[in-house]
Amino acid sequence: MPIFSNCPSSSSVLLCKSWGTSICSHRKLRASRKPSVQGSLRGTLPGVQSLKDRESSELRMTDSIEKIKRQLKDVCTRTSPYDTAWVAMVPDPSSHQNPCFHQCIDWILQSQHENGSWGNFSLCSSFIKDTLTSTLACVLALKRWSYGEDHIKKGVHYIVSNIGSVFDEQLTSPIGFNIIFPGMLQLATEVGLILPLGETAIGEIISLQNLELQRNSTNKSRGRKEYMAYIAEGLGPLGSSQDLNEIMEFQRANGSVLNSPSTTAFVVTQYHDDRAFDYLSSLLLQVGSSVPATYPMEIHSHLCMVDALQNIGIARYFSDEIKRILDRAYRSWLERDEQIISDMATCGMAFRLLRMNGYDISSDLLTKFVDANSFHDSMQGYLGDMRPVIEIYKASQTRLFPNEEVLNKINSWSSILLKEETSMGPNSQEVKFALQFPFFADLDRLEHKRSIERFNFGKIQMLKVSHMSCSVNEEILKLAVEDFNNCQSIYQEELKGLNSWVKQCKLDQLQFARQKLTYCYLSAAATIYSPDLSDARISYSKNGVLTTVVDDFFDVGGSIEELENLIALFEKWDGKCEKEFYSEHVQIIYMAIHGNINELATKAFAIQNRDITDHLVEIWLNLLRSMMVESRWQRNKSIPTVEEYLTNGTVSFALGPVILPALYFVGPEISKEVITHEEYHRLFRLASMCGRLLNDLRGFEREGKEGKLNSVSIRIANSGSTLSIKEAENDVNKSLENIRTELLQLVLKEGTAVPKPCKELFWKTSKILHLFYMNTDGFSSPKEMMSAVNAVIHDSLSILGKTGIQKFQILQ
Repeated sequence: MPIFSNCPSSSSVLLCKSWGTSICSHRKLRASRKPSVQGSLRGTLPGVQSLKDRESSELRMTDSIEKIKRQLKDVCTRTSPYDTAWVAMVPDPSSHQNPCFHQCIDWILQSQHENGSWGNFSLCSSFIKDTLTSTLACVLALKRWSYGEDHIKKGVHYIVSNIGSVFDEQLTSPIGFNIIFPGMLQLATEVGLILPLGETAIGEIISLQNLELQRNSTNKSRGRKEYMAYIAEGLGPLGSSQDLNEIMEFQRANGSVLNSPSTTAFVVTQYHDDRAFDYLSSLLLQVGSSVPATYPMEIHSHLCMVDALQNIGIARYFSDEIKRILDRAYRSWLERDEQIISDMATCGMAFRLLRMNGYDISSDLLTKFVDANSFHDSMQGYLGDMRPVIEIYKASQTRLFPNEEVLNKINSWSSILLKEETSMGPNSQEVKFALQFPFFADLDRLEHKRSIERFNFGKIQMLKVSHMSCSVNEEILKLAVEDFNNCQSIYQEELKGLNSWVKQCKLDQLQFARQKLTYCYLSAAATIYSPDLSDARISYSKNGVLTTVVDDFFDVGGSIEELENLIALFEKWDGKCEKEFYSEHVQIIYMAIHGNINELATKAFAIQNRDITDHLVEIWLNLLRSMMVESRWQRNKSIPTVEEYLTNGTVSFALGPVILPALYFVGPEISKEVITHEEYHRLFRLASMCGRLLNDLRGFEREGKEGKLNSVSIRIANSGSTLSIKEAENDVNKSLENIRTELLQLVLKEGTAVPKPCKELFWKTSKILHLFYMNTDGFSSPKEMMSAVNAVIHDSLSILGKTGIQKFQILQ
């Protein structure tokens, strides 16, 4: 029997374990420590950036962070010249010959562009209909009260010069443009405004309104009624073509009609309603002399901001600000604030963000959205705006309890509608991503890159005029790009070092073993992405490589004598490397694990203030013993029960050495009480079970040909072959869904024994597993996940659009 008793030279042992120790200092990561620009950049590897580049990057990021923090304190309301003009037309209740809100008139006089127009995008040709609408409204307001004769002339000239754009169907049209713009032309005649367009041109424009009204005249849905109320100012005086009651049916608790200042102002000019008037008065007290396109919008805008920060990977810089926003949203949710419950998109986003950030909220408030009519009977449904459906679909995935039928029903109808939308519509790309990457199967860094690259400058939304939330803007993108680039340079250097480690440990010489370093490092970098968590990434990656080697050794590479020898070496662990090895393969594997355990224990001591060596050895020994059980099942052709298989399989899946040591490096101190706590073991069991079942589902055919057991084949065998493959797979899928739900519930539960950053790593690992096994056994495939590897580690950001590319280049 071949025995290798020589211990490798001390120099080779040091080579095998030194990378990482030398470049990753034993930084103390405390739970109270917050991410900072300085910490992130100073934690970079030697040679990644020059001192000058690092300081320059640090200054740019610090500046951006401070600007964004200021934005998070107060909602920046983007002025709508169109809505301001309609408010300016409201007469003084005591004297109808005078304007009630003089400040709006003053704003109009001061805000005309050089070309005679009003509007936020007056120089953008694709938004010319928006500008025409705003300009005509402002001219009407000035004419109504006989102000600004020169302004009126310039405005009329702009309208006449660009009137041909009214008929261009390729241009972006505001909601209700073909009704509102012709309606304002008719109002122009009433106030004595002369527009030298000619009767033919005016007639053709008026005909657009007639065609639009006839197009869906037979539609009696509530969604159409809401739409007609929203654009009421384009339909002429009340009592002629529309009824006041039909409009006031949509009056909100705050007095507005659908939170629209323009619609509310129109109602007040036609019929003085105290609540509507008070809404306008209160609004101007809040915003000054000009009004936004929709109000109130604070909760929605802040939630959009939080969502954007999380989606592009920079939320860690704003944890205090985000908590304040979500605390307020939570109070509003409990109070059933109209800002949240009246809008499907806001309600869905609030539910998802609150639940995924640990707030205890029930899905009962979403009951009003349990069927598709909740969308079809809304104005968004009438207009075919799929954004509310996207948000409610995302919310429906955050199920924490098996009996949340509200979420199941919402998921059912919303997913059907979104699948119909994938091939058409302005939101088709966003819909495609929502369906392709459910939140439980999307790596953080992949989502961050995808969100950065398709970042919408200003989040322009087309209402009756273009509406842009200036909270979500270029400053956020600048910070996200800088942060992503800094992180990516660190990842590249870490991967180089890991490649050297693999060669130094001779792991690349093991012909039976799959070489999966890049996949293992992808798993770490795409989830443990913060620059200052290098030790956690290195631990996660190295142990991922080692468990893959050991798995292959037990499956195909090792004899029974070699496997027993490897287990015996860990059972006799004494920290020394002078051992008797049955073969060179055993020696290579043992020495690589031995060196890694010692390295991790040394690093962890500086953070945890105690020696974790025994725990690391125990983790490995548990894995090896469980793999030996499976090996004996296969050699003896034994068929365990499903329970026996899964009990052993949660350990043999090999997440133990990957995730458990990494917990020591994600921030908090972890006491011995924590690692012996039931919650700790339950988290590990649930995450491992997800991986075991996913692997079994995707590897069933391949493993069947290799004579291996898995939960699908065992279910069939234990049923006496009365269970079909499809039925067995359905059983496994159902179990998987319930386990995933239980895991998420435990991870999001506040005030438990296991620190939050540690719990989150279990959930992130589950997300990795779901992505790898989404369509096939992606981990075993040599190419399946390479696009993800390149996206996270190698490929530069590519921000689409001419303007976006120019902005990106400036950042370089």
